[in-house]
Amino acid sequence: MSGCGCEVEIKDQSQRQVLYWLLGINATMFVIEMGIGLLADSTALIADSLDMLADAVVYGVALYAIGKSLLHKANAARISGFFQMALGLLIIIDIVRRSIYGSEPVSGLMMAMGAVALVANVICLVIIRKQRNEEVHMRASWIFSANDVIANLGVVFAGVLVFWLDSRWPDLFIGVIVSCVVLRGAKMILEDAGNERQRALNAQS
Repeated sequence: MSGCGCEVEIKDQSQRQVLYWLLGINATMFVIEMGIGLLADSTALIADSLDMLADAVVYGVALYAIGKSLLHKANAARISGFFQMALGLLIIIDIVRRSIYGSEPVSGLMMAMGAVALVANVICLVIIRKQRNEEVHMRASWIFSANDVIANLGVVFAGVLVFWLDSRWPDLFIGVIVSCVVLRGAKMILEDAGNERQRALNAQS
């Protein structure tokens, strides 16, 4: 039936289902990873947990955008990008603080938690793969999930280096890498959202 809006309704429902799963996984992993990160005194784990928090917010904002206009979706993506950028800067501040006052990361906890987070984010990628080329709010979700996999691999690698070198510096270094991944993701989605926002404004005029 042409013009019934069924296709839009199905797509919106599909997006909503995907985003609920992503939101639940990332919110749960944020709580767990932050707790383990504090216990392990690991900058990399704490940075990765804040990345999970940023993603949970991204997915929450994307849920808000479902069924709304292109301009609403672009603005929602911009909010996600700015929040991600703020958390990236917060991670850098914590890294500077720890480099001055010191830390004693526990390599075993870093590797174990990093591996669990990696599995969680691979699951997220599998869930969202079909929507990765759709509207801007879904593209934002794909970008952040893909960035998380990179960050998780970095955390596991940092744990290996901390154990091997008996030094806290690999933990701090990977924390910097994670913050750069977060900031890069924020930049990408802000650029994408800016282009979509301009297109929507042009269509209205």
